[in-house]
Amino acid sequence: MKNGKLIKFFISFFIIFVIDQLIKYIFLNGFEWNSKCISLTLAINKGVAFSMFAFLGEFLKYIQLLLILGLGYFFYKEKLLQKHPAISGILFAAAFSNLLDRFIRGGVVDYVYWHCWFDFAIFNFADVCIDFSILMFAYYYFFGKIPSKVA
Repeated sequence: MKNGKLIKFFISFFIIFVIDQLIKYIFLNGFEWNSKCISLTLAINKGVAFSMFAFLGEFLKYIQLLLILGLGYFFYKEKLLQKHPAISGILFAAAFSNLLDRFIRGGVVDYVYWHCWFDFAIFNFADVCIDFSILMFAYYYFFGKIPSKVA
């Protein structure tokens, strides 16, 4: 990978990772806020989306680690890290930030809870970053390129 692209990857990785961990730190230290539709409140998610696979307990973090490493190998092999270093950095920073939570806190630190008209899963900034990066890669897959202002 060329130096400029490597720098883009690490800058986006570092920024997203640090922002996510700082937000989680704020909630771990007692911050809460509630409104009619959204509650910002601490929850430790022992599973994945919608708390699925929580029954895997300690094994889940190792499975997630293997999946992230496998995805990293796939991105390297398909040259997605070179083609889209910033989006790749966002994806891997968010994934590793949530993984770090599993190793340090026993589950992912979640804090955004939508409860207006219907109950939605509680989630965090890293989850939003993962969704965003996957959306960008899907756009790339279907339309051939990621808009240059985003990539």
